[in-house]
Amino acid sequence: MNAKLRKKWYRLAYTARQVDERAARYIRRGMGWSYHARCTGHEGIQIALGLAFRANQDFLFSYYRDTATCLAAGMTPLELMLNGLSKQGDTGSAGRHMSNHFAKPSIGIQSVSSCTGNHTLHAVGSARGMAYYKSGGIAFCSQGEASVSEGYCFEAYNGASREELPVLFVIQNNGYGISVPVHEQSANTRVSDNFTGLKDLLIINCDGTNFEDSHQAIEAALNYIKSGKGPALVHAQCIRIGAHSNSDAQELYRSKEEIEEAKTKDPLIKLRAKLSDKEATKIEQEVEVELEQASEEAEAAPIPTAASIFDFTEPPSYSPPIPLHQVERGEKEKLREAITRTLHEEFEHNPDTFLWGQDVASKDKGGVFNLTKGLLAKFGNKRVFNAPIAEDYIVGTANGLSRFKPEIRIVIEAAQFADYVWPAMEQIVEMSHEYWRTNGQFSPNVVLRLASGGYITGGLYHSQNIEAIMSHLPGTRVVYPAFADDAAGLLRTAIRSQGMTFFLEPKYLYNRPDAKGPNLGPEHAVEFGKGRIRREGTDLSIITYGNTVHMALKAAEELSQEGKSVEVFDLRSIKPIDEAGIVQTIQKTSRALIVHEDHKFAGIAGEITALINEKCFEYLDAPVRRVAALDIPVGFSKILETAILPQPENIKEAAMELLAY
Repeated sequence: MNAKLRKKWYRLAYTARQVDERAARYIRRGMGWSYHARCTGHEGIQIALGLAFRANQDFLFSYYRDTATCLAAGMTPLELMLNGLSKQGDTGSAGRHMSNHFAKPSIGIQSVSSCTGNHTLHAVGSARGMAYYKSGGIAFCSQGEASVSEGYCFEAYNGASREELPVLFVIQNNGYGISVPVHEQSANTRVSDNFTGLKDLLIINCDGTNFEDSHQAIEAALNYIKSGKGPALVHAQCIRIGAHSNSDAQELYRSKEEIEEAKTKDPLIKLRAKLSDKEATKIEQEVEVELEQASEEAEAAPIPTAASIFDFTEPPSYSPPIPLHQVERGEKEKLREAITRTLHEEFEHNPDTFLWGQDVASKDKGGVFNLTKGLLAKFGNKRVFNAPIAEDYIVGTANGLSRFKPEIRIVIEAAQFADYVWPAMEQIVEMSHEYWRTNGQFSPNVVLRLASGGYITGGLYHSQNIEAIMSHLPGTRVVYPAFADDAAGLLRTAIRSQGMTFFLEPKYLYNRPDAKGPNLGPEHAVEFGKGRIRREGTDLSIITYGNTVHMALKAAEELSQEGKSVEVFDLRSIKPIDEAGIVQTIQKTSRALIVHEDHKFAGIAGEITALINEKCFEYLDAPVRRVAALDIPVGFSKILETAILPQPENIKEAAMELLAY
């Protein structure tokens, strides 16, 4: 390598090292960088990786040790310090995210969370977009060797290989996952050997402390990716000089001799030896001046205000135009038919709409319940396709693809049944805070369709509900229609909105005649957070959603024959919830019965009860009552299922007790 390139490497490496040194000083002074992981011993591979990144063309998913990577990729020392000091000007999060999690989305350096390794799936999803839109970009993904033990990392490597996507995975192996040595983490201490069986994945091993070897490894990997053959994995053997982070005491698990030996392999010292002392000293002096100026500016920069926490809490939702009139088109349609029709209409409306999941694109089959029927034939296998039976992969790659451009809308069958979605939970949590964490710079525009609920004798993993758990996450929306027209309207609003929405489908109602509704056309949409009175009444309000709407209507009809006037209020939207609608119905009737088929403990009914107590206490003539599933898993036998889930007679009995109070 020529002398000019060595000087460039040394300037970057020395700058990164000194940023780390200043970070340590800031910690001692109590000024910031409360989390700090040094890049020391990783500079060779990090600088080779960072210099390969092309701003505004590639996507870079770095990890918390990638100081030198982000510096080489285009971040300035000032920008690194603004993150470390949690200042408002932090380009990644405006102080909302952990220090040493560097990002600059404006040029393609993505915000990556603290859930180690989960960004591998985001890189694969982004690369899917690059391949589909033929952008010529590459998704770079960097991580430590310990994170590779996570199952979703294998899903990412496997998926990228299967789809032959332009992804470069870089594993920086320093021998330790915090205090756990690599031989206790991996079947192979050179962890790249764990993936040699993956077709089309090129694996290159290099010395991550050697700048030239690292540069050549990255170049070879990029040449392979650019040839269109598939992804590449570069495994860089590094050395950890120092503790895992500022909160780690390495002396408790590493011998003094090992720590001293690690220092002898310092890549910065080895690179400096290839320059003259005069050349190196000049670079060092120039860097110190630059860093001193950056430090002064960073220290003087504004801090976030407490009031800023309310900024970017939820991505903008679609606001349906107020219809002058709605024309029903033909006979009423089933709930299942309304969903299928709406998907077709939205795919026509926006050519940047995609759908994938398990079994959703197998010739003429369209999902387990056939709701995606016809989409594959009409819109092709690039926009509608099957995913592996890997829920993490389904959700994580949706996060990644949605990063490619804001017009993209993604509909996923996140799992075949709602009960199977739990393996994707870390990706769901990740998506829920992306918009807030990035200070509004990125919104994962994803609709998660899930067949939910019971009454089908499905048993475990086929009959449970998830709305309460998902509603607990800030940044999520949850909707649960009970009629075909609401299903169409809510699905359209969900797809056209920014951010993530759980579209929960009561599968028991897919083909039920009583859930039919009118086809109101291809622009019909239902606003989030707006309930609907399904039956007017004056004596009691039943607040419900999903399957139990129909049971409540049945109970209300039977009670009307006994001279009781019961109002049935269908929430439709669980989060956001229609507070005003709930208040209005309670003010009218002064009694509230809340019904849902999810378990009672920590269910949505508890939240509504609290809302009523806070907003309507003076209007109540009786305590708020709840009818819900028993706190028992939903059994398979029809006898067991009936005993566990709410039934019309349970609702009627509770209503009569309230009316008599």
